[in-house]
Amino acid sequence: MSRQIVLDTETTGLSAQNGDRIIEIGCVELQHRKLTGRNLHFYVNPERDSHEDALRVHGISNEFLRDKPKFAAIADELVSYLQGAELIIHNAPFDIGFLNKEMELLGRGPITALVEGVTDTLVMAKEMFPGKRNSLDALCDRLEVDNSGRTLHGALLDAELLADVYINMTRGQNTLVMELDTGEQSGGIEVQQLDLRSFELPVPRANDAELAAHEALLADLDKSTKGKTLWRVLEPQQAPA
Repeated sequence: MSRQIVLDTETTGLSAQNGDRIIEIGCVELQHRKLTGRNLHFYVNPERDSHEDALRVHGISNEFLRDKPKFAAIADELVSYLQGAELIIHNAPFDIGFLNKEMELLGRGPITALVEGVTDTLVMAKEMFPGKRNSLDALCDRLEVDNSGRTLHGALLDAELLADVYINMTRGQNTLVMELDTGEQSGGIEVQQLDLRSFELPVPRANDAELAAHEALLADLDKSTKGKTLWRVLEPQQAPA
């Protein structure tokens, strides 16, 4: 996937199904894993007030949002921007649930039907760092992404931070890929493909002293476990002569 959109939202509360709405959308574009600078950002009039707990998280006042466009007014631009891209989202079910609900309120199909796929960086982080905190702030600290400017949640800032986190989490996954075209020109240089099957790798063998030391170590371990070491238990029985 060459075009990816790192996306984050802020909302009036935690439940789209219970009437909470999107108040901010931040999108950062990656093309071939590089930031393009072609970002998208909206404040949205949710047509309702934010819960107090949500206000403490994002700090966006109800008064500030009164004159902002409603979701219906920005939907076409958002859809055009997201069309055909892969979405990168931290805790994707939350943001996707809100986006799909906003589209449903307009009588339109879900966002997920317009994009090529959704990657959840929270799921990725849990697989990479099991048992650790995997919030965006925790990942920034772990991956040395500067989040010193993040005192409140903001959709565009969080999307920018998540883009850095994602690139760091996936860095090196393509470095072992090498494309070689036998007999063809690549950048004006003829590249020959090597057949590694012709090479024999040397296999160092232990000498008598090393073998004796190894057996002595195994005997000590076997003695300390009273003969219950795994290699003795699984040792094949010799057939009778």
